[in-house]
Amino acid sequence: MSAIENRYEFVMLFDVENGNPNGDPDAGNLPRIDSETAHGIVTDVCLKRKIRNFVEIFKEGEPGYNILIKADRSLNSKFTAAYEECGLEKKQKGKNADDVERARKYMCENYFDVRTFGAVMSTGDDPCGIVRGPVQINFAKSLDPVFEQDITVTRQAITTDGDFNDKGKRTEMGKKHYVPYGLYRAEGYISAMLAQKVTGFSEDDLELLWTAIINMFEHDRSAARGKMCMRKLYVFKHSNALGNCPAHILTDKISCTFTPTEEKRVPRSFSDYVITVDRNMPEGVELIEKL
Repeated sequence: MSAIENRYEFVMLFDVENGNPNGDPDAGNLPRIDSETAHGIVTDVCLKRKIRNFVEIFKEGEPGYNILIKADRSLNSKFTAAYEECGLEKKQKGKNADDVERARKYMCENYFDVRTFGAVMSTGDDPCGIVRGPVQINFAKSLDPVFEQDITVTRQAITTDGDFNDKGKRTEMGKKHYVPYGLYRAEGYISAMLAQKVTGFSEDDLELLWTAIINMFEHDRSAARGKMCMRKLYVFKHSNALGNCPAHILTDKISCTFTPTEEKRVPRSFSDYVITVDRNMPEGVELIEKL
């Protein structure tokens, strides 16, 4: 399958209701917040994780759709496996550049996330090079400040025998961190030049990416994350690989606003927002509403 021939940008709108969309391990797993503006943040790493997870279950067992970044075994062992599959000499001092290139090509052909997002594969005894992926996603940011809250919960189960038998405890206390509501926006970019020159990211890969983005929350449910929904996916397709317009001019054509009223001072649902789309596209650019 040949690489894509068109440049793309896209805008994602998703929301969370009574959940923690992306906990911060440096802050006791509280929802990530911009400390200056109180806007919520979801990292690019979090979003790409959900895309990887969807592709893994949707394409399970199909050649070319393995996932490199996952908790099954070490990355270096996967790089060594690539050398074995390519018939290259392993643990060779002073690696031959041609061998590294063959291993890099193998990784792009067999791992969807390498072909899509790129990867640093230069570690270990059998390096596979560094790949700059054609698909890049920004941090998602809530359109309005979010109000992180803590609630105390009880569990009718005791962890240790001592607490249960000696102290007579029958319940334990815990905390849940959540955001009552937040609508988040993230922007992404797809480079046809990197797809053609580096990874071979194809039209089939592109369609799978759109499917994964639309469904990324459908198979990622948990009590901690509450209700999360992908609400809108806007795609800007250029007529060529280099593009017809700067990305920010296109992404700025999508705007979302919430107007406070006496009855509703803060947003509490997606219907509280008004989405405005400027459909006057520059020459050579097509707006596609995927969702």
